[in-house]
Amino acid sequence: QVQLVESGGGLVQPGGPLRLSCAASGFTFSKYVMNWYRQAPGKEREFMAAITSGYSTTYYAESVKGRFTISRSNAKNTVYLQMNNLKPEDTAVYYCNSKLPSQNLWGQGTQVTVSS
Repeated sequence: QVQLVESGGGLVQPGGPLRLSCAASGFTFSKYVMNWYRQAPGKEREFMAAITSGYSTTYYAESVKGRFTISRSNAKNTVYLQMNNLKPEDTAVYYCNSKLPSQNLWGQGTQVTVSS
């Protein structure tokens, strides 16, 4: 079954860290770019970070550059998002994504809430 399953969300205090994971299955993970997006209440889904196959080149939205780090383990078919110095405005549902030839694949999302 082709799917992405996110985990690692939760409640964190401002300034704290959190690491999200996204486990992929059903396709050749190592061949594809992997992305993280987020969607806050009442807002559109927005791009956060991407990591390519091969050289694992990374790209970030300006709003998270320097605070978030995307990485991948092709051995574990997993992509990660390390989030540091979290702010209340980072509160959102975070989604893993990969644009496969057959479909634009999304996970179910994981909630991140930044609050004291």
